[in-house]
Amino acid sequence: MADTLTLQVEGMDCPSCTAKIEGAVCALPGVANVKLNYTNQKLKLDLGEGTNAKSVERVVERLGYKVSQPDKIKSTEALSWWQTAKGRLVIIAGTLLVIAGMLSLFMPQYASWVFATAALVALMPLARKAVLSATAGQPFTIETLVTIAVIGAIVIDEAAEASVVVFLFLIGELLEMMAAAKARRSVQALADLVPKTALLVSDGGVVEISAESLAIGDIIEVRPGDRIAADGEIVQGETSVDEAAVTGESIPRRKETGDGVFAGSINADGLIRVKVVKDAENNMIARVLHMVEEAEASKSPTARFIDRFSLYYTPGVIVVSAMIAFLPPLLVGAELMPWVYKGLAILLIGCPCALVLSTPAAITSGISSGARQGLLMKGGAVLEAIGKIKQIAFDKTGTLTAGVPKVTDIVVWSGKEDKMLALAGAVEAGSSHPLALAIVDEVKARNVKIVEARNSEALRGRGVRADVGKMSVTIASPRYAAEILEMSKTRQDEISALEEEGKTVAVVVADNVLLGVFALRDELRDDAEEAMARLSEMGITATMLTGDNARTGAALAARLGIQVQAELMPEDKLVAIKKMKENGGVAMIGDGINDAPALASADVGIAMGGGTDVALETSDAALLHERVMDVPALVGLSQATMSNIYQNITIALGLKAILLVTTLIGLTSLWMAILADTGATVLVTMNAIRLLGYRFK
Repeated sequence: MADTLTLQVEGMDCPSCTAKIEGAVCALPGVANVKLNYTNQKLKLDLGEGTNAKSVERVVERLGYKVSQPDKIKSTEALSWWQTAKGRLVIIAGTLLVIAGMLSLFMPQYASWVFATAALVALMPLARKAVLSATAGQPFTIETLVTIAVIGAIVIDEAAEASVVVFLFLIGELLEMMAAAKARRSVQALADLVPKTALLVSDGGVVEISAESLAIGDIIEVRPGDRIAADGEIVQGETSVDEAAVTGESIPRRKETGDGVFAGSINADGLIRVKVVKDAENNMIARVLHMVEEAEASKSPTARFIDRFSLYYTPGVIVVSAMIAFLPPLLVGAELMPWVYKGLAILLIGCPCALVLSTPAAITSGISSGARQGLLMKGGAVLEAIGKIKQIAFDKTGTLTAGVPKVTDIVVWSGKEDKMLALAGAVEAGSSHPLALAIVDEVKARNVKIVEARNSEALRGRGVRADVGKMSVTIASPRYAAEILEMSKTRQDEISALEEEGKTVAVVVADNVLLGVFALRDELRDDAEEAMARLSEMGITATMLTGDNARTGAALAARLGIQVQAELMPEDKLVAIKKMKENGGVAMIGDGINDAPALASADVGIAMGGGTDVALETSDAALLHERVMDVPALVGLSQATMSNIYQNITIALGLKAILLVTTLIGLTSLWMAILADTGATVLVTMNAIRLLGYRFK
């Protein structure tokens, strides 16, 4: 059985390093499922027979990177740029360049030697990494291109430009490191929201302990203004809880005994006691961070294409550079040195840093931005797919509606109202279905005693049946009621009138006698109509899939301006999704529980479950807010991310195309070539970082 190994890798300069490390590690026997996340610098893989952790560490270190255990890594997040290894190298290279420039003014006869020395000293770490990569089976790297170009420039007596090239390249690496750190901090800041200590309620009173030591079942006290230290359930007191940091919901939510709370949220105004239901490693914030890590390590189709392209791109650049340098002198007798100079410039222009960075930088920023707003996605492929969706199917109850139906009408056709209420309450008392809970609440509100039912059975999408006393009582949908007994046209018309008002009707039948009906309505969420309008503006067709009756579904769909398919069993929703897929990609929005088959069948399954375990585990994406407007927001974020990727690729390739032409006609110097590559990298990075501040308007 394979063991999972996680290592921390330091020293990666840009996302191209991930392909280099993954390639070397994958070559080891017994290694599988290799994933390297450039953003958090974690390497995850499965170890089988034939290798061990030390072998993996040696291979990565031979490539020139530092390896350590994640829990032993020394954090550099708090360090200023000049305190990091890359920062110090930039300072050293810059200082040598200044010294070389000053000495050239006073001893110009030695200027070339001074610049060459400065260039070689600054180049040493890059050249070392290039050699190590080559010996590890990865000869075509960015460091290789820069090393060849710098040494070639020194050989043709362009040492001054060589030193500038190295300095600018190091600045580019430093800027990439700083940008990656910023993206990492934007998500890791979530972890800091959980307090380090908690007030544990024990027999001896309230004592302060480490939050990490809390166990499931512990009771903690949370005072007004404090952050909650663990996911839990309120067992004493009531308060308002600010969950903005966890779910992005700006309005505090009123909580009372029995309600759940998230670690990291703020207790606004009341003293409460909370029973811990999740340990520190499995609380909401920890799971969100884990999801984001996994998502960032999961490459989108565009990123995978760029990776495959880079395998041929870098050696191709070397071949083209050599042809430009030597073919004109060999074939037409052109002067050697100018063409060698142009060939070296092509090497620098061809550095794929900006191109390789274009997609993962945008994907990482998009996923991070979404996580901070309660929009969770399981990978770049999901983020990319959502923006291409043109059809979205919505479950009704708990998704488009609040999921809390209320009894609006009670109509008695036979016998007394209290008797019908008592029978209905007895049958529904054992059910957790929202309609059943609403009926029981109404019965209790009318002070009708609920007796115990026997032999209760669910009728799978049709209702529920049980024995109450000596009577067999069924609470059924009108359609099923019509199947088991005769119903007059007058009664059918009364039911139809209620359904046309958007109400769900539950028919009460006792010993084949029609006693009456309950009419219930689950109101639309406040933002449902606006969300459907926004999706329509975005060119997306919305369809409601509901198990409710056709009239109720049609009434709600008419208010929303969307299509509807009603009276669907769970398997019917699956069929509906498959049929919709014939016309293109489909996303399904549901609660992550009873819609699991449809969520799995859709191209993108999106759970709107308030952060429940099922919602996070069964879907491709999860909306923590339970807000319908988050659906167009998620689509908008995906489209903004894809637009950002296309912009980045255009910047990276566009600058290279322009400089290729200017180099061939002799207008581009070596330092201009590397400056353009560094500039493209900076532009791509800064453009991707813009997504961290994305907000759907």
